[in-house]
Amino acid sequence: MAIPLPLISNASTTTPAKGDGIYVAAMPLRASKGPAQIVMSLTYSLNLWDLQHYMVIIKPNSPQPQSQAFVFDFQLQDPENINVAISALSGRRVPGAILVRKLAKLPNKKCWFVGYSSIDSLSRANKFNEIWETDLRIGLHDCRDYTNDLVECLTGEKQVLERLRGSLDAFEEV
Repeated sequence: MAIPLPLISNASTTTPAKGDGIYVAAMPLRASKGPAQIVMSLTYSLNLWDLQHYMVIIKPNSPQPQSQAFVFDFQLQDPENINVAISALSGRRVPGAILVRKLAKLPNKKCWFVGYSSIDSLSRANKFNEIWETDLRIGLHDCRDYTNDLVECLTGEKQVLERLRGSLDAFEEV
Protein backbone atom coordinates (compact mmCIF):
# COMPACT_ATOMS: atom_id res chain seq x y z
CA MET A 1 0.00 0.00 0.00
CA ALA A 2 1.64 3.23 -1.11
CA ILE A 3 1.18 6.26 1.08
CA PRO A 4 -0.18 9.28 -0.82
CA LEU A 5 2.50 11.80 0.14
CA PRO A 6 4.31 13.60 -2.65
CA LEU A 7 7.51 11.75 -3.42
CA ILE A 8 10.83 13.41 -3.95
CA SER A 9 13.34 12.55 -6.60
CA ASN A 10 16.08 10.15 -5.61
CA ALA A 11 17.77 12.36 -3.07
CA SER A 12 20.97 10.33 -3.05
CA THR A 13 22.03 12.26 -6.15
CA THR A 14 20.68 15.67 -5.17
CA THR A 15 22.43 16.81 -2.01
CA PRO A 16 24.50 13.96 -0.58
CA ALA A 17 26.63 16.19 1.64
CA LYS A 18 23.70 18.00 3.26
CA GLY A 19 20.77 15.59 3.49
CA ASP A 20 19.70 13.35 6.32
CA GLY A 21 21.10 9.82 6.09
CA ILE A 22 18.48 7.11 5.62
CA TYR A 23 19.25 3.56 6.76
CA VAL A 24 17.44 0.24 6.93
CA ALA A 25 18.15 -2.09 9.84
CA ALA A 26 17.09 -5.64 10.65
CA MET A 27 16.71 -7.31 14.00
CA PRO A 28 15.27 -10.55 15.35
CA LEU A 29 11.51 -10.90 15.54
CA ARG A 30 10.35 -10.71 19.14
CA ALA A 31 8.55 -13.65 20.69
CA SER A 32 7.46 -14.83 24.11
CA LYS A 33 10.14 -16.44 26.24
CA GLY A 34 10.87 -20.08 25.71
CA PRO A 35 10.93 -22.15 22.51
CA ALA A 36 9.35 -19.45 20.34
CA GLN A 37 12.05 -16.96 21.31
CA ILE A 38 14.80 -19.50 20.57
CA VAL A 39 13.35 -20.19 17.10
CA MET A 40 13.12 -16.46 16.30
CA SER A 41 16.71 -15.86 17.44
CA LEU A 42 17.92 -18.80 15.36
CA THR A 43 16.20 -17.56 12.18
CA TYR A 44 17.84 -14.16 12.67
CA SER A 45 21.29 -15.62 13.20
CA LEU A 46 20.89 -17.78 10.08
CA ASN A 47 20.06 -14.65 8.04
CA LEU A 48 16.67 -15.91 6.90
CA TRP A 49 15.68 -12.68 5.15
CA ASP A 50 11.90 -12.96 5.43
CA LEU A 51 11.96 -13.80 9.13
CA GLN A 52 13.57 -10.60 10.31
CA HIS A 53 12.07 -7.37 11.56
CA TYR A 54 12.88 -4.28 9.48
CA MET A 55 12.93 -0.63 10.43
CA VAL A 56 14.05 2.74 9.07
CA ILE A 57 16.68 4.85 10.77
CA ILE A 58 17.05 8.55 10.07
CA LYS A 59 20.36 10.17 10.96
CA PRO A 60 19.75 13.91 10.69
CA ASN A 61 22.48 15.97 9.11
CA SER A 62 23.81 17.82 12.10
CA PRO A 63 27.01 19.74 12.79
CA GLN A 64 27.18 18.02 16.18
CA PRO A 65 29.37 14.90 15.97
CA GLN A 66 27.27 12.96 18.49
CA SER A 67 23.83 13.74 17.07
CA GLN A 68 21.20 11.08 17.67
CA ALA A 69 19.53 8.92 15.10
CA PHE A 70 15.81 8.08 15.09
CA VAL A 71 14.26 4.65 14.52
CA PHE A 72 10.87 4.38 12.81
CA ASP A 73 9.30 1.01 13.24
CA PHE A 74 5.99 -0.84 12.63
CA GLN A 75 5.29 -4.00 14.60
CA LEU A 76 2.68 -5.96 16.51
CA GLN A 77 1.16 -3.91 19.30
CA ASP A 78 1.76 -6.80 21.70
CA PRO A 79 4.57 -8.87 20.13
CA GLU A 80 5.02 -11.16 23.11
CA ASN A 81 1.37 -12.24 23.35
CA ILE A 82 1.24 -15.79 21.97
CA ASN A 83 -2.43 -15.48 20.91
CA VAL A 84 -1.71 -12.32 18.91
CA ALA A 85 1.32 -14.00 17.32
CA ILE A 86 -0.74 -17.03 16.29
CA SER A 87 -3.44 -14.80 14.83
CA ALA A 88 -0.84 -12.80 12.93
CA LEU A 89 0.90 -15.90 11.59
CA SER A 90 -2.43 -17.29 10.40
CA GLY A 91 -2.96 -14.22 8.21
CA ARG A 92 -5.48 -12.36 10.35
CA ARG A 93 -5.37 -8.63 10.92
CA VAL A 94 -3.97 -7.76 14.32
CA PRO A 95 -3.35 -4.44 16.07
CA GLY A 96 -0.03 -2.92 15.06
CA ALA A 97 1.91 -0.03 16.51
CA ILE A 98 4.26 2.55 15.06
CA LEU A 99 7.22 3.20 17.31
CA VAL A 100 9.69 6.08 17.13
CA ARG A 101 12.77 5.96 19.31
CA LYS A 102 16.12 7.70 19.63
CA LEU A 103 19.40 5.91 19.13
CA ALA A 104 22.71 7.17 20.47
CA LYS A 105 24.50 5.53 17.51
CA LEU A 106 23.73 3.43 14.46
CA PRO A 107 23.72 -0.36 14.88
CA ASN A 108 26.99 -1.96 13.78
CA LYS A 109 25.33 -5.09 12.34
CA LYS A 110 22.48 -5.57 9.87
CA CYS A 111 22.20 -1.87 9.16
CA TRP A 112 22.53 -0.55 5.61
CA PHE A 113 22.83 2.97 4.29
CA VAL A 114 20.24 3.45 1.52
CA GLY A 115 20.55 7.10 0.59
CA TYR A 116 20.12 10.73 1.53
CA SER A 117 16.97 12.76 1.83
CA SER A 118 17.00 16.41 0.89
CA ILE A 119 13.83 17.16 2.85
CA ASP A 120 13.11 17.46 6.58
CA SER A 121 13.08 13.69 7.05
CA LEU A 122 11.83 13.65 10.63
CA SER A 123 8.86 15.85 9.83
CA ARG A 124 8.06 13.83 6.69
CA ALA A 125 8.32 10.53 8.59
CA ASN A 126 5.99 11.82 11.30
CA LYS A 127 3.43 12.87 8.65
CA PHE A 128 3.80 9.45 7.02
CA ASN A 129 3.06 7.84 10.40
CA GLU A 130 -0.12 9.89 10.81
CA ILE A 131 -1.67 8.27 7.75
CA TRP A 132 -0.18 4.76 7.98
CA GLU A 133 -2.88 2.12 8.64
CA THR A 134 -1.93 0.35 11.87
CA ASP A 135 -3.77 -2.93 11.35
CA LEU A 136 -0.93 -5.37 10.74
CA ARG A 137 -1.24 -8.35 8.42
CA ILE A 138 1.88 -10.41 7.87
CA GLY A 139 2.88 -10.56 4.24
CA LEU A 140 0.37 -7.90 3.19
CA HIS A 141 0.87 -4.94 5.53
CA ASP A 142 3.79 -5.41 7.90
CA CYS A 143 7.23 -4.05 8.79
CA ARG A 144 8.52 -4.78 5.28
CA ASP A 145 5.78 -2.71 3.67
CA TYR A 146 6.30 0.05 6.22
CA THR A 147 10.06 0.10 5.58
CA ASN A 148 9.68 0.06 1.79
CA ASP A 149 7.02 2.80 1.79
CA LEU A 150 8.78 5.07 4.29
CA VAL A 151 12.08 4.83 2.42
CA GLU A 152 10.24 5.61 -0.82
CA CYS A 153 8.60 8.62 0.84
CA LEU A 154 11.98 9.91 2.09
CA THR A 155 14.30 9.13 -0.82
CA GLY A 156 12.10 8.22 -3.79
CA GLU A 157 13.55 4.70 -3.97
CA LYS A 158 10.91 1.99 -4.46
CA GLN A 159 11.16 -1.49 -2.92
CA VAL A 160 14.43 -0.89 -1.09
CA LEU A 161 14.26 -4.28 0.65
CA GLU A 162 14.28 -6.08 -2.70
CA ARG A 163 17.38 -4.13 -3.73
CA LEU A 164 19.10 -4.93 -0.46
CA ARG A 165 18.12 -8.57 -0.66
CA GLY A 166 19.31 -8.85 -4.26
CA SER A 167 22.63 -7.15 -3.73
CA LEU A 168 23.42 -7.79 -0.08
CA ASP A 169 27.00 -8.70 -0.88
CA ALA A 170 27.54 -5.30 -2.48
CA PHE A 171 26.52 -3.44 0.68
CA GLU A 172 28.82 -2.86 3.57
CA GLU A 173 27.22 -2.90 6.95
CA VAL A 174 27.59 0.30 8.93
